[in-house]
Amino acid sequence: MIDAHVHLGPAFAPPIGEPWLTADQLVDRMNRWGIERAVLLPLDSPEASPTGFFSNRECLSAYRRFPERFLPFCCVDPRRPNATDLLPQWREAGCLGFGEHKTELAIDDFRAKRLYKACGQLGWPVVIHLDHLAPFQLNWDEPGLPRFQQLVEELPEVTFIMHGPGWWSELSARAPAGIIYPTGPIEPGGVADRLLSQSSNVYADLSAQSAYNALTRDPDFTAGFLARNWQKLLFGTDYLKPGQQCPIVEWVRKVDIPKEWREAIQEGNLRQLLSLK
Repeated sequence: MIDAHVHLGPAFAPPIGEPWLTADQLVDRMNRWGIERAVLLPLDSPEASPTGFFSNRECLSAYRRFPERFLPFCCVDPRRPNATDLLPQWREAGCLGFGEHKTELAIDDFRAKRLYKACGQLGWPVVIHLDHLAPFQLNWDEPGLPRFQQLVEELPEVTFIMHGPGWWSELSARAPAGIIYPTGPIEPGGVADRLLSQSSNVYADLSAQSAYNALTRDPDFTAGFLARNWQKLLFGTDYLKPGQQCPIVEWVRKVDIPKEWREAIQEGNLRQLLSLK
């Protein structure tokens, strides 16, 4: 398996005096779970984490220690004056994509769009944390995701990998307002389901509680959702602190789906996106 979404370092530090997640600890956890490789996602925006940053240099340093285990991405806050100028340098250093993009800007803010376009020119996928539910406003959009839908049409050359409560709540056509982890039946026709099914440049990773909640709250809906979108889904954990529980690992191994679908979700789709051997 390849994990499409992990972090390291002080970005999600535990209480003062306790160590944060190290590269060695992450590799040990990957070994225990049977995960071959993992995408390291830096965080460059102050609102992306309550305790610190995970820099591109730290990401590449971990990758150089474990080049057979980690797949490095880079992240640059779009508010930096030279944000797009930095991307080719990070690609030359070994980065394979962009993210986790996680700011308090609108998802279609003009500064963010400049970055998306630059990533499209580099052939990079962009991992976006979307959360427009109070009190969080990260790459926010209105209910129904009208801004993101316009982006998908306007930038067909950009591959978006979606993640976060604001994305997964839109799996239902009737997303309850202000609820981060909705429960109960999912009403068909949600924009997230439709975009995955109909837009070639939209993918989603299955990391964090938001994805696990979406996939397990309505098993009858999930069966059809997987049938429609198994080629657009990427296994991920969002592992970011020692001892974290990630039930998605067991779920993806046991969910009742054909072998071809499981292999695609566990690693095949991401291998294709990143052109991995």
